[in-house]
Amino acid sequence: MTTSHILWSLAVLAVSTGAAMADDASFRLNLRSRTRTDGKVSVVEKPASWGADKTAVIVCDMWDQHWCKSAARRVSELAGPLDLVLKKARDRGALIIHAPSTTTDFYKDSPQRVRARTAPYAKPPIALAASPRWGTAWCWPVAAREGVLPIDDSDMGCDCKIKCEITSPWTRQTAAIEIADADAITDDGQETWNLLTDRGIDNVILCGVHLNMCVLGRPFAIRQMTALGKNVALMRDMTDTMYNPERPPGVDHFAGTELVVEHVEQYWCPTFTSADLTGAPRFRFKDDPRAPR
Repeated sequence: MTTSHILWSLAVLAVSTGAAMADDASFRLNLRSRTRTDGKVSVVEKPASWGADKTAVIVCDMWDQHWCKSAARRVSELAGPLDLVLKKARDRGALIIHAPSTTTDFYKDSPQRVRARTAPYAKPPIALAASPRWGTAWCWPVAAREGVLPIDDSDMGCDCKIKCEITSPWTRQTAAIEIADADAITDDGQETWNLLTDRGIDNVILCGVHLNMCVLGRPFAIRQMTALGKNVALMRDMTDTMYNPERPPGVDHFAGTELVVEHVEQYWCPTFTSADLTGAPRFRFKDDPRAPR
């Protein structure tokens, strides 16, 4: 961990009062979205108050390993700060759902996995995603709604100088993120819906990786949760993309991630930063040259 991230972690741990913590029963979020009028896109920011006990935070695919070395390094860098944010959310009453796709058998006998598997069945208002890909259901892009993504990830987005071989090396969620006693573990859309329904949860926060792929497309993620009618928001500083700057539009990796964030804000759901949950400055990858947004 770099010096800047040690200072960031200390800032998060030090925050116990202030505006972000003013009401432990609710999350005060600054939701950012984008609207298009007469061909012009405008940024809209508005405050929202979400009851902590009516909110779930879903951690997408923060695996212990990745086929792309650069992606794996960024997951490792993100994991510690994300764990601190999850602790804050958990302490205030939010349900934390860990969703390390295709690896839930690693946890098959754990109370957190059993909790998701045995939640009472709830019939969803629409058919859940059922097209198999990578061993699990997938919500494909909705062309009529969102068009195409603003980055070209057709090469799967490895940004290493020497391109990595595409494999499936992950076996579990990274151990740097705590799975607490009250949490749940699932990568299944129906199980996720069961958990949310059983607890009367209306609000869903997505975080983890990778935004242009799994955070949008998994059966527990943005497209599916939005289609199910939940209040969905992306924690935009607690995510990353699979994007190779050698592909269009030819911007650096982090600018590419920001383009996908903007895409989500325009077509799917608003975003906010971890600062709204912690009261500390938002997270930024050490190699990200841009000013915080």
